[in-house]
Amino acid sequence: MPYLEREGEVFVLYLGNEGQTDSENRFHPDWIDEFHAVLDKVESSEGPAALVTVATGKFYTNGLDTDWLFANLQDSHGYLDRVHSLYTRLLTFPMPTVAAINGHAFGAGAMLATSHDFRVMRADRGFYCLPEVHLGMPFTVGMNALLTQRLSNQVCVQAMTTGYRYPADEAIAAGIVDGKADAESLLATAVAKAAALASNRKPNLPVIKRALHAEALAGLAVPTTPENLAFATG
Repeated sequence: MPYLEREGEVFVLYLGNEGQTDSENRFHPDWIDEFHAVLDKVESSEGPAALVTVATGKFYTNGLDTDWLFANLQDSHGYLDRVHSLYTRLLTFPMPTVAAINGHAFGAGAMLATSHDFRVMRADRGFYCLPEVHLGMPFTVGMNALLTQRLSNQVCVQAMTTGYRYPADEAIAAGIVDGKADAESLLATAVAKAAALASNRKPNLPVIKRALHAEALAGLAVPTTPENLAFATG
């Protein structure tokens, strides 16, 4: 489950289980609830602050908990709306946010990284990838809105229709991430970037973010229904 540490004015939200190195950090419903609960704690703080998300080991996050999803297809639409709530929360978060992408960020997990203000990726290992085309899974209205508003059209074409795996240098060139660092300095780099922005935590910041991301937020607010999402069967 997600857990929280703090380095000065920067809150560091770890996506995995404390003490477990290589969790895939998938979005089980309980994981989503805990993620929001941790963010509630961060928001309840006072004064200058910023947020960094990170994990440990091979994965940043592999996104949807597909085992849970396909075992509970009757609840799939509500579940996907809960996933959208993660993106909405980060897009509008009332302090600067930085994703420290320590390993693979796949599917809905890649979209979690995309929902941050800034992204720093491990230089030597790990991919940003949207593999839905290979999995026979569509993008929801909200996911499509998030990606097409945050990434350029041609990058979306490559990422969404081919499932291309972007290493750090190519992700930087495509505008998917903002920078890179080696494994040993990744978190420190992200924390330093966040700390430099912590004083921007003011009441006008979420107002600016809501206006900036208005189209993506409108898409994410569209309820997922059988009419606008149908899982491919083969």
